[in-house]
Amino acid sequence: MSREPIRRCAGCGRRSPQRELVRFAARDGELVPGHRAPGRGAYTCRRLSCFEQAVAQRGFTRALRQPVRVDPALAHLYTAEAHG
Repeated sequence: MSREPIRRCAGCGRRSPQRELVRFAARDGELVPGHRAPGRGAYTCRRLSCFEQAVAQRGFTRALRQPVRVDPALAHLYTAEAHG
C-alpha cells in the first residue's frame, strides 16, 4: 500500500499530507499557484496566515531555492477556498 507524501508548510512549518496543502512553483521568477505547475514546489497550509508568514519570512524563496516575486493578489486563493 502506498503512503501519501508529506510536505512542510513554508509559513508555519507544520507537516501535512500533500493533498491538504496549497502548492506553488516559480515561473520566470514569479510565484504561481498550481499542483500541476512544473519544477520545485513550495506548500502552505490552507490558511491565509500561513501564506502571509511565508511571504514575510521568505519561506517561498527558501523552499523554491530561488528568489521569487509574490503577487499579493495570490491571497485570494485562501479566501476563495474558505468559502468555496
